[in-house]
Amino acid sequence: MHRRDLLKAAAAFAPLVIAGRAFAAPAAGSGRLLLVFLRGAYDAANIVAPVGSDFYHHARPTIGLAKPDPGNPDAALSLDGDWALHPALKDSIYPLWQAKQIAFVPFAGTDDMSRSHFATQDTIELGQPIGGTRDYRSGFMARLAGALGSDKPIAFSDQVPLCFQGGAGAAIPNIALNGNLKSTIDPRQAKLIQAMYKGDPAGDERLANAVSQGFATRETVFKSLADEMTKASRGAVTPKGFELSARRIGRLMRDHYNLAFVDVGGWDTHVNQGGAQGYLAGRIGELGRGLVGFTEEIGPDAWRDTTVVVVSEFGRTFRENGDKGTDHGHGSVYWVLGGGVNGGRITGPQVRIAAETLNQQRDLPVLTDYRGLIGGIVARQFGLRAERLSSVFPSTKPIALDLV
Repeated sequence: MHRRDLLKAAAAFAPLVIAGRAFAAPAAGSGRLLLVFLRGAYDAANIVAPVGSDFYHHARPTIGLAKPDPGNPDAALSLDGDWALHPALKDSIYPLWQAKQIAFVPFAGTDDMSRSHFATQDTIELGQPIGGTRDYRSGFMARLAGALGSDKPIAFSDQVPLCFQGGAGAAIPNIALNGNLKSTIDPRQAKLIQAMYKGDPAGDERLANAVSQGFATRETVFKSLADEMTKASRGAVTPKGFELSARRIGRLMRDHYNLAFVDVGGWDTHVNQGGAQGYLAGRIGELGRGLVGFTEEIGPDAWRDTTVVVVSEFGRTFRENGDKGTDHGHGSVYWVLGGGVNGGRITGPQVRIAAETLNQQRDLPVLTDYRGLIGGIVARQFGLRAERLSSVFPSTKPIALDLV
């Protein structure tokens, strides 16, 4: 262990917290892979949106994106005749699309139908077949590190994630990116508003009580929703935290690490999700800016042999719910970006989106298994032969989408 190397790595991430076991950072290799896990199930259908489908607009009357229109800044950005990108990504991800450095894989995910954040996140991180006995000491990225013979993995997470559990040799280092979820109204402001009604002799006591009860109810509901989102996020950094930290991640991967994981929380949008504007738009904008910051910091040379894969545990219901949000679904849209990616494409098996083609009449079906997708990428990127790849994703054939 070289103390100067450790200090350099820590300085690149100041003022972030270093957690877990520290050890020296090795030199960079010839290929890099970053897995970005959006915990909480992001609403893929409003980010890479099938705006060419009339059913999409019927199913999402208040949160759906408008069809591409150069005169409308809130309209979706055309990708092809069927799909369009959220306008919050206009200055970040869309230029990568135009440069053919990002591809989107719709109808992607896992065959886990539990619709449980925790169960499905575990399914993805373990990378093991559904139905068998799960080995929680064997995550797929730990197995990938073993198959590569790599001693350069790192997790940008509060704890070593499940996907990096069980690796042979030294423990995986992890660096925590901390964030929190705050109420939109300051408690001091709430007290001032309540005092305005309570202290007015001419005021209606019933109105004062209603205001007080309203704030109390609001706080209860906020805490309930915040608690649910926090649990679904499993301690992952917020999108804003990722935006602020992504350049440091790029710097560390450029100089020290070649296999990395980061989880980003805050995607469980049951209520007031928003459309072109609103909560989801803000979060996806932060994610996009973070990813671009990563590409800029890692530099053009390293970016050419870096692949970033963005996944989530499942998609969300295709129809919006009564609270102008979306609920737990199934199929999602995964992102694959990198300097050597064969991008500018919507790729993988697809079906026409209509009521009759939805999974259980409620959400996108899964047509591309994430294990086959990632397996195909790492097989090409790192030159993994079939026997080594089978140790990473047992009982799964790699899917050749020619992404790298």
